Amino acid sequence: MVDFATIGGIVVAVGSLVLGFILDGGTVGSLIQINAAILILGGTIGATLTTVSMKEFTNIVKYLRIAFMGKTPSALGVIEQLVDLATIARREGILALEEQLESFSDPFLKSGIQLVVDGVDPELVKNMLETELAFLDERHQGAAAMFDSAGGFAPTMGIIGTVMGLVRVLGNLKDVSTLGPEIASAFIATLYGVSSANVFWIPIATKLKKKHSEESLLREVMIEGVLSIQAGENPKILGQKLKAFLAPGEREGKVQKQEERDPVVETNEA
Repeated sequence: MVDFATIGGIVVAVGSLVLGFILDGGTVGSLIQINAAILILGGTIGATLTTVSMKEFTNIVKYLRIAFMGKTPSALGVIEQLVDLATIARREGILALEEQLESFSDPFLKSGIQLVVDGVDPELVKNMLETELAFLDERHQGAAAMFDSAGGFAPTMGIIGTVMGLVRVLGNLKDVSTLGPEIASAFIATLYGVSSANVFWIPIATKLKKKHSEESLLREVMIEGVLSIQAGENPKILGQKLKAFLAPGEREGKVQKQEERDPVVETNEA
C-alpha cells in the first residue's frame, strides 16, 4: 500500500519551492541544470557509499520501498490476534496453537508461538525474541543512518559544485554581460544540494526511524503476548495489559475479523 504522506510531503515541498520561485519572477527552465544534478546526485551517492558496506547500499531500493510503500500493521489488530490465540490456548491447550501457525504472515510472531508450542523454557523464549528484536533495531537504525549521511553530504556537494562553477566562470571571463547569468547558474548546484537534503534524504531517514519505532513497539507487544499466552493468562486480562503499550486514544476501536486481517502481521522488516 502506498504511503501517501511520504509522497504527498515531497510533492508539496518541491511544488512550494518551485511555485515560490516562479511567483518571484523566476522560470522553471532556469532551475534545470543536468550537469549540476549529476554532480550532486553522484557525489552524494558516492560519499554515502564510502560510509556503508556494499550489501547495505544495495538494499537502498528496499528501504525506499518501505518509506514509500511500507505500512505498519495495526497494533490493535495484533493485540486482538494475540487475545484470540490466548483464548484458543486456554480452551484447547497450547498445542492447539500449532494449527494456527500457517496463517501467520509475520515470521517474528510465528517464531514465538512455535517456541511456545515446542515447550521451550519461558526465559529462553524471552531471550531469543529480545535478541531478534535487538538485531532488527540494529539493521533499521543502519538504514536510517545511511539516508542521514546522504542528507549531510548533499549540501556540501552543492557548495563544491558551486565553487567549481565559479572557478569555471571566473577563469573564462570574457564578456562581463554574461557574468550574472553564469554565476546564477553556478549557484544551482547549492540549491540542488540543500533542497535534496531537506526535501528527500533527511525526511526519508526520519520516516524510516518512525516506521522502525512503530514496528519495535509491535514486536514488544508480541513478546509480551507470547510470554503471557505461554503462562496461561486470562485472555481478557491479556488484552488490557497489551493495550497499556498504546496511547489512550489508540486503545479503542474495532479491528477486522481474523480472516480479513491476515495482512495485519506483515511488517517493514529489512
